[in-house]
Amino acid sequence: MIIMEHYLKYIDTIQTVIVDRPLGSVHPKWGYVYPLNYGYIPQTCAGDGEAIDVYILGVFEPMKICNVRIIAVIERMDDVEAKLVATIDHKKYTKEQIEVLVEFQERFFETTVYM
Repeated sequence: MIIMEHYLKYIDTIQTVIVDRPLGSVHPKWGYVYPLNYGYIPQTCAGDGEAIDVYILGVFEPMKICNVRIIAVIERMDDVEAKLVATIDHKKYTKEQIEVLVEFQERFFETTVYM
């Protein structure tokens, strides 16, 4: 739980995200298409030693940088990192909706969504 506390502290905070995988882009190694904007919070550190990754929900055009509100954490039971989930419009999402929206990538892992 100590590792998850590192991520859970971000829930309901406003963060700046650099979008390095915009909506419609293709994963460079695995070839799947990103159906949403995906990026990272600069100057943070995830379990893999890289910046903490963020899924951005509710935006339907490619982005480069944005301010978001973190609404959830996706814990990967079989990986060294977790992912944050964010929105820019304060829209509410259920755990089930989040699971569906990030399934394109999270289907490869055993996950739990925390809100």
